[in-house]
Amino acid sequence: MTQNPFTAVFDAQRTAIEQSQSLTHDALEAQKTSISAFADAVETSSSLAESNAELTKGAIHAYFDALEASLPEEAADFGELRELVDDGFDSATEAQSQSIDAYLEALEESEVAYEEFAQSYSEVVDTSFDAYLEAHEQVEENVGAVAENVEEAADEFDVSA
Repeated sequence: MTQNPFTAVFDAQRTAIEQSQSLTHDALEAQKTSISAFADAVETSSSLAESNAELTKGAIHAYFDALEASLPEEAADFGELRELVDDGFDSATEAQSQSIDAYLEALEESEVAYEEFAQSYSEVVDTSFDAYLEAHEQVEENVGAVAENVEEAADEFDVSA
């Protein structure tokens, strides 16, 4: 295609359109990445909660051990209290674990749904941008042809004048 005064304008427009298409894909990918990162953070918090429960339970057991050691032998039996603490922490940890598992499952389903949406949307974006770029190219060719015709007419006018 020959150069005309509009070539630079069409090149700039095409570049802007292609960058918009690329940015759209980047935004979709960033969203997918953030969903995955959030799921990873939730899994990590679950592990930290379990560790914290074990640490706290251990601290309470240590407190009972210290208390028991400071009392005369057979003065008090902390066995039932230890069991009560263990049962309480185990129940709380299990409930929290089940909640986090249910939340993670819902998050994974959302991630799959978003990936399906992103794929479909990506295809629509690509089709739309491709159609627009084809139309843009046709307009550029038409403008180029008109510019050529005007240039030829101007040259003929200068020759005949």
